[in-house]
Amino acid sequence: MIDYLFNFLYENREMVFIIILSIFLGIEIIAHVPTVLHTPLMSGANAIHGVVIIGAIIVMGSTQPDNYFALLLGFFAVILGTLNVVGGFVVTDRMLEMFRKRK
Repeated sequence: MIDYLFNFLYENREMVFIIILSIFLGIEIIAHVPTVLHTPLMSGANAIHGVVIIGAIIVMGSTQPDNYFALLLGFFAVILGTLNVVGGFVVTDRMLEMFRKRK
């Protein structure tokens, strides 16, 4: 199993490099967002995260039935993407609740 993982990473080293570079770029961009805009920006981004769920479902549907590694990664992507979307909607709802008139 470990050899399979290392072979997979070696064969897709360009994609791994792009992912690592995207992580550093994302951290740098988020670090320069003003504090006032951070919560609305992140709640909106989390709500849009439904694209990850659709992509994970497509990847899981197109993998071979015996490729358990891809199925497991797709399953975790669907779970984490769903949690991210729900969290984004909860935070957005709490922010909008602050602007509603109280009875």
